[in-house]
Order: sequence, then C-alpha cells, then structure tokens
Amino acid sequence: MNIEEKQQEIIDEFTIYDDWMEKYEYIIELGKELETIDPTKKTDDRLIEGCQSRVWLNTDVQEGKMRFTADSDAIITKGIIGLLIRVLNNETPETVAKTDLHFINDIGLQEHLSPTRANGLLSMVNRMKMDALKASMKSTK
Repeated sequence: MNIEEKQQEIIDEFTIYDDWMEKYEYIIELGKELETIDPTKKTDDRLIEGCQSRVWLNTDVQEGKMRFTADSDAIITKGIIGLLIRVLNNETPETVAKTDLHFINDIGLQEHLSPTRANGLLSMVNRMKMDALKASMKSTK
C-alpha cells in the first residue's frame, strides 16, 4: 500500500463516525494498538519538544525504509502519533520528508484539537520529517 492509499484508508475510516466524541474514542483505540517504543529508548533525546504531553519517538532506517516506534503518557496523543506512524512507517526517507499529510485536514483533526495539542501534532510531524531528512542526507553521502 502506498502512502496515498494509507492516507485514504484513514480518511475512509473516520467517515464512519458521526461525531468527534466517537472519533476521539477511535483515536484512543488506535493508541492502544500502537507498537510502543522499547522502554530503554524512552530517553530525553527522543522526546518531542513542543508537545504538551510527553511523546517519545524512535526512528531507525532499515533496508532504506523509515521505522518509527513511539509512546506517550497521554492516550489521545498516543493515538495521534499512531496515525502518523501508520502513514509514514516503512516509507523511504525521501518520501517521508516530502509527503503532504493531507489526511490530518481531511479528517478535521487539527481543527478539533486544543491549540496546545495542535502545536504538538505539528511538532510530531516536523520531528518525523526532520529525522527523514537526516536519514536521506546520510544515505547520499
């Protein structure tokens, strides 16, 4: 499944729910299913700055593909990072760096988050894209 198909799958899933309480419940469920970061990797250098809650993101490149694992101390935030990982995981660094994550706006996520959570979402996206840019630069050396 390519990155566009993954985004469309999420958009389709969110159309099932009528209101945002149901969508939040779904996001929480996604967070519970998230493959979490190895506890030894919950270090300060993996914390995403700009998030109200604590979010750890581990990034690896294996066989030319980005591999993300994460965890958060907030259940909704954990679901949000889970959505991002679902779209960006197993993609090349170049793809991760340049992808327009339009599903965020298409499902109305950003407009239904508090300002501090919306800033956190932006910080998560930026961190994943920065990690991808760093990986891309390493692979071209």
